[in-house]
Amino acid sequence: MSTIELSQWQEMAQPFEFMGETFCYWTSERQDSQGNDKPVLLLIHGFPSASWDWAPIWQTLNQRYQLIAIDMLGFGFSSKNPRLPYSIFTQADLQQALLKHLNIEQYSLLAHDYGDTVAQELLARDQNHQQIPHQIQQAFLLNGGLFPETHRALPIQKLMASPFGFLVPWLISKSAFTRSFRRICAQPLSHAELAGLWTLLQHNHGARVMPKLIGYMNERRQHRQRWVAALQQGTVPLVLINGSADPISGAHMVERFRQLIPNQTIIEMAGIGHYPQLEAPQQVSDCILQHSLDDLPQTTG
Repeated sequence: MSTIELSQWQEMAQPFEFMGETFCYWTSERQDSQGNDKPVLLLIHGFPSASWDWAPIWQTLNQRYQLIAIDMLGFGFSSKNPRLPYSIFTQADLQQALLKHLNIEQYSLLAHDYGDTVAQELLARDQNHQQIPHQIQQAFLLNGGLFPETHRALPIQKLMASPFGFLVPWLISKSAFTRSFRRICAQPLSHAELAGLWTLLQHNHGARVMPKLIGYMNERRQHRQRWVAALQQGTVPLVLINGSADPISGAHMVERFRQLIPNQTIIEMAGIGHYPQLEAPQQVSDCILQHSLDDLPQTTG
């Protein structure tokens, strides 16, 4: 599949002000070739990468959806101010502020890794507001820690979450970063992809806020009931797309999903690791388009 080079991706970015800081977001064409508004798909990236993760599937998904993605606080080309509150709740606030800015009233979700937890918080808010029709129409969830009891953190993540986490910015190197990605991806990423991911992490001294970002692992434990209930008790259709060979949130997480979240669509991708959208972009795009609801409302605004 054709992708978008990082330099081009950065040129496509648009600025968005939130909490007095500048964030970068991307949006694709709103209308199809007949001039009809497309349904909206909000893409939420994972840790420690950024919205560029979606570049390999951006053009294909744009055939059906108006796509919206933002680099969250501490990630990619967005603000990495260490004095701001680093929390899943802040990231969900950011997503909702952007949707309000763009006059989006209804949308679907595509989330990965850390972004899955942000998606769970958005689903919880949508459920608690009891809007009819719901603001969120459908949710596609890629590999992520939906359940804290199944999340198998990497050693570097455990170190970041420990009292010695402040040392990580001084210890992390490009070679260590590359080794971590090779460990979690069953299909090797290209040199250009790995170099781009490292560039995004280093942009604006991003490594310094990684110990703050890793607080999401503790938040998952603290708010497990709220975020698992968002999946169990909600009425939004869920599609789990999972790389089974992922050592962090692979086949073992899918088994837990089956136990706790019955009657939802599960797609298991054999031989694919933690980053399905990078390892098998065509397969992921096909799964999303094949399982998209046919009666999604169109965007307004």
